[in-house]
Amino acid sequence: MRSSWTPLGPPVSQDRIITSFPKWYTPDACLQLKEHFHSQVSTACQHRNTGTAGLRLSKVVVVGDLYVGKTSLIHRLCKNVFDRDYKATIGVDFEIERFEIAGIPYSLQIWDTAGQEKFKCIASAYYRGAQVIITAFDLTDVQTLEHTKQWLQDVLRENEAGSCFIFLVGTKKDLLSGAACEQAEAEAVHLANEMQAEYWSVSAKTGENVKAFFSRVAALAFEQSVLQDLEKRPSTQSQVGDGDGDLIRIEVPKTQENKRPPGLGCC
Repeated sequence: MRSSWTPLGPPVSQDRIITSFPKWYTPDACLQLKEHFHSQVSTACQHRNTGTAGLRLSKVVVVGDLYVGKTSLIHRLCKNVFDRDYKATIGVDFEIERFEIAGIPYSLQIWDTAGQEKFKCIASAYYRGAQVIITAFDLTDVQTLEHTKQWLQDVLRENEAGSCFIFLVGTKKDLLSGAACEQAEAEAVHLANEMQAEYWSVSAKTGENVKAFFSRVAALAFEQSVLQDLEKRPSTQSQVGDGDGDLIRIEVPKTQENKRPPGLGCC
């Protein structure tokens, strides 16, 4: 089938092109175990029938204690750099990262919030409207893990219940190995399940798992965005043809498959 659809803006970098559903870090704490995009999302992408999903940004809010590496994590993704001369974030900052998912352009607006108590009143105003919440902690400091519960509550207070994906992310993975790493991750996985969050371990210094993690974030947010757009329509219109003849317009009624399982990976 030929399509008149053309991407907006310059093409994204090769490592931001997602053609298959990204895998979880551990099956013991993940939002979805499936290996493929939702069937209706795949069909909508194939026929360029994703509505406004490819024109929107998904808001990602990153929270956590001071010095856990939130800014370093975001800079590794967006700028592919690691700065040893770290300066604490004042208030909030954000980056926009572009992806191409199943042939459709999609962007994450990633908000970097200050970890200092005195800036909480400022940062909380930017929590609203989040589609994704990333609670970060330092794998070498168990106290920062314990504090993630309060950080999550602060963000949830500003958002509707069931409206966001939650991730618990352990940073500075390069500083741990062997039994120490296994112990820290086991504690984090336990907490992630309590928080109904997906768990990841990353290293901004080496880049380990950073691209894979944000690809997972982008794919889940994109899929939800497309499904929400499809649910708003009385029916989903798909175009099918052999590429040379006339196109046939098919009405596909909504099904229960559109709905995500309750309580799984939502705030």
